[in-house]
Amino acid sequence: MTITSDQASRLHQLHQPTFAELYLPKLVTVWREGYGLADFRADVFAGLTVAIVALPLSMAIAIASGVTPDRGLYTAVAGGFIASLLGGSRFQIGGPAGAFIVLVAATAERHGVDGVILATTMAGLFLIAAGLLRVGTYIKFIPYPVTVGFTAGIAVIIFASQLRDLSGIALAGREPSEFVPKLLALARGLNTINPSAVAVAIVSIAIIAGLRRWRPSWPGILIAVVFAAVASGMLSLPVETIGSRFGGIPRELPSPVLPAFSLEKARAVLPDAIAFALLAAIESLLSAVVADGMTGRRHRSNCELVAQGAANIGSALFGGICVTGLIARTATNIRAGARGPLAGMLHSVFLLLFMLIAAPLASYIPLAALASVLVVVAWTMAEKQEFATLLRSSWGDAVVLLATFLLTIFRDLTEGILVGFALGAVLFIHRMAEMTGIEERTPLVAADRADDSNGARVPYDPALAIDRDVLVYRITGAFFFGAASAIGGVLDDIADRRKAFVVDFAAVPFLDSTAANVLGRVAAKAHRQGIRLFITGASPAVRRALLTHGVSPPRARYRQSLERAIADIKGRAADETAAS
Repeated sequence: MTITSDQASRLHQLHQPTFAELYLPKLVTVWREGYGLADFRADVFAGLTVAIVALPLSMAIAIASGVTPDRGLYTAVAGGFIASLLGGSRFQIGGPAGAFIVLVAATAERHGVDGVILATTMAGLFLIAAGLLRVGTYIKFIPYPVTVGFTAGIAVIIFASQLRDLSGIALAGREPSEFVPKLLALARGLNTINPSAVAVAIVSIAIIAGLRRWRPSWPGILIAVVFAAVASGMLSLPVETIGSRFGGIPRELPSPVLPAFSLEKARAVLPDAIAFALLAAIESLLSAVVADGMTGRRHRSNCELVAQGAANIGSALFGGICVTGLIARTATNIRAGARGPLAGMLHSVFLLLFMLIAAPLASYIPLAALASVLVVVAWTMAEKQEFATLLRSSWGDAVVLLATFLLTIFRDLTEGILVGFALGAVLFIHRMAEMTGIEERTPLVAADRADDSNGARVPYDPALAIDRDVLVYRITGAFFFGAASAIGGVLDDIADRRKAFVVDFAAVPFLDSTAANVLGRVAAKAHRQGIRLFITGASPAVRRALLTHGVSPPRARYRQSLERAIADIKGRAADETAAS
């Protein structure tokens, strides 16, 4: 990889960050940068906006996870506050996540609510240890098809878990947690479908979808839930509600209590705690990366893991369930104009106020309406376009994607991730072996040669080394998931500060879908900021992979050679100068 002399000199001046610098919460960073009244007002509005979204979601996720709705609120209040207070991301919103529904429900069924709380506490300790050991850096190495596969698999399971409440089906016994037995049990109960519950679900979904399309700034989820509650009450619909199943929710936050601990219990929930920690780490860092892409800021992954660990422990102390970073609510926070972590802390404060004031009203919310909320969440998180793109990109990516997806649905989330990662590594080795066979006459390390042996040599242009607005970045070797995070961070930084930059792929034998997706995000960001991105020297296979993942005009321009790209950049700059 090659950068200009200006960039190289700056890299030499970088110092190794201290422990305090690496784990300093972003709250302190924002305060040091200068935090004024206008920033506070923006964070208050953003926090209120996110709280309105989180209120019904937190209850819905808790119910789907096999616990009472109040535990979802405790999670968002206690865990969300701590995650923002100590986090390494400015905009991260913490709370209960749809991705945990499967794991928490299975743990609650095997070990009870006490087992869930103990596993959450242990997961928090594991996350803190992982952050202090700087494992966060390596979690970024998970291949892109794996993340898409398990996310889509979780979405399918969430949808299946809501079919009972959506349709009002009455089962003779307990609803199975496994995917296939669940569907068979629901099929046997089709004759008990409640038309009123189906009507409430359809109307709720229609309201959410309609408002997202025509009034995206309105809190569609809350409006749908309130409308369903009012309509059900006024029409006296025979539908199950939070009050009829759970007796309502408390109007206060409980006192913190240490989880019931025994060595035998800890050993029993250890696999669940590891799964909680693994998923919390992946989800929170993915959410932080999305926030970085939306804002151009940088999160500190290991600091974020420590914060998520503390948040899980805090949630468990108040009787909550697992906490992680939430992509949808974090994006809502950013779009609402948040300036720093105080918005996330205020979102938890507003949720607590909602509990204190409006808890009695929650008893009238139909479960079919909350199930509709989770169906919409599942549809959104399924990453349908990314799934289809990976199926088309290559047979290897399709195998990794489908293996992770199917194992997540029919076996276990942790097993799906581990098998997907192993297949991704094997696929990389296979591709490297193929490239070695194709390029068998090309030496691994280029030998020295005389200066006059290259007839195509062009004179040195010193302007390339001193032009602060244009930067050339050369990637050498396989561009795959192991290097995608580091290279993506550098390219993101370039896209923040340059008017144009060139990425030279002449020495890249292949790239995988993770790397192509990273470059796709960089290209989208550069295009939004009016920065011209040129791709040079890409082989047909590399270019095809990049085009598949959105690295296409007008986001990026392809040129055969580096010299042609530089000439185009300078030609346009000269035209703009002449026009002015």
